Amino acid sequence: MPLSIYKSSTSLYERSAPPGHIHLGVVKEIIPTLIAFGIDPAPLVWKVGLDLHIFEDDSNVIPHATLGRLLTLCVAQTNCPHFGLLVGQRANIHSLGLIGRLMRHCATVGDALRALAENLVIQNRGAVPSFSVQDGTALFTFSVYQPAVESIDHITDGAIALTVNALRTLSGARWNPSDVLLPRRPPRDLTPYYNHFRVPIRFNQETASISLPERDLAQPIEGADPIIHAVLLERIHGARMSLNSNIPDDIRRLLRIRFADKDCSANGVAKILALHRRTLARRLTDSGLSYRTISNEVRFEIARQLLEDTKMSLGEISAALGYSEASVFSRAFRRWAGCSPGAWRAANRAMDKPLSEMLQF
Repeated sequence: MPLSIYKSSTSLYERSAPPGHIHLGVVKEIIPTLIAFGIDPAPLVWKVGLDLHIFEDDSNVIPHATLGRLLTLCVAQTNCPHFGLLVGQRANIHSLGLIGRLMRHCATVGDALRALAENLVIQNRGAVPSFSVQDGTALFTFSVYQPAVESIDHITDGAIALTVNALRTLSGARWNPSDVLLPRRPPRDLTPYYNHFRVPIRFNQETASISLPERDLAQPIEGADPIIHAVLLERIHGARMSLNSNIPDDIRRLLRIRFADKDCSANGVAKILALHRRTLARRLTDSGLSYRTISNEVRFEIARQLLEDTKMSLGEISAALGYSEASVFSRAFRRWAGCSPGAWRAANRAMDKPLSEMLQF
C-alpha cells in the first residue's frame, strides 16, 4: 500500500515539509537518472511504497527514510557507486523551489549561501546545512540527521553536487570551489567526481562540505532584483511560520552540527531554542523522550554512518562526536550497539554488502 503523501496547496512548495520529510524538487531527478540507465523506475518506486505519479509534482513530499531506501535500491539496480552524484548533477538552482528563487535574487553570493543554510528547513526536515566563514575561507556543510536513513553517502553526494550547480548559476559556469569534502570512501573510479567538481575531492571526511574563498562571497549576482527578493523573503517567512514545532526534531538538527566544537549541553541547546531548561525538559517528557536519549541517538547515528561509509579512525570519529578519548567513545558505542566500533565496522561496511542483501525487503 503506497505511503500517504503530504501535498502542498501552494506553488513552489511554500508550505513547509513535516518533520522527517523532504520535498521532491531535487529527489525527482532520480527518475530520469534511472531511465538514462535503461531502467524502468516504476518497480523500484513501488517497492518503497510510493507511486510514480507523485514525482510529477514538486510540492509533494516523502519521508527522508524512504528516499534513502529508494537510493539503496537504485544503486543496487544500476551497480553505479556514484548514483547520488548523477542525481545531483541533473538538479539546478530551480530544483530548490522558493529557496532557489530567493538565492537568485540575493545581492551577493554570500547572501545566497546564507539564505540556503537558513531556509532549507522548510523543504528538507531530514538534513541540516550550515554556513560559516573563518580565516578567509567560507564553508558550506550538509549533514543528514534523521535517524535510520540509508544511503547517506548518496544523499550527500547529490546535495553537494546540486549546491555547486547553484553556485555556478550565481557565479558563472567556470566557477569552482576550493575543496569538496565527502563523508564516504573514495570509489574506484574518481572521474565522475573530478568531472563535476573540477577540484580535488577529500573523501573519508566527517561531513559533506564545500569550501570557497571568502572573497567569492562578495561577488554580486547579476540580474538580482531587490523587490522580488523582498517578496520572496515574505513568502519564505510565511512558510517558516507554518513549520510544525517538534522539539525532538529541533534538537536533532542542532546536535548534528554541534558535537565537535560547540556547547551541546541541554542548557546550551535550550538557550538556542529560547527555552528555559525546565521548559525543554517538560516538552521532551511530553514527547516520551529525554535530552540524553536524543543526544545518544544522534551520536549513534553519526558513529554508524562514519564507521560504515568512511575509513576514519576511531580517534577521529571520537573527536567528531565530542568525546575526549577514543576509549570513552568505544565504551559508549558498546552500550548502544552491543559490540565494539571495530566489530560494527567489519559487519556493516556498505561497500562489502552483496547485491542480494541490498535488495532484500
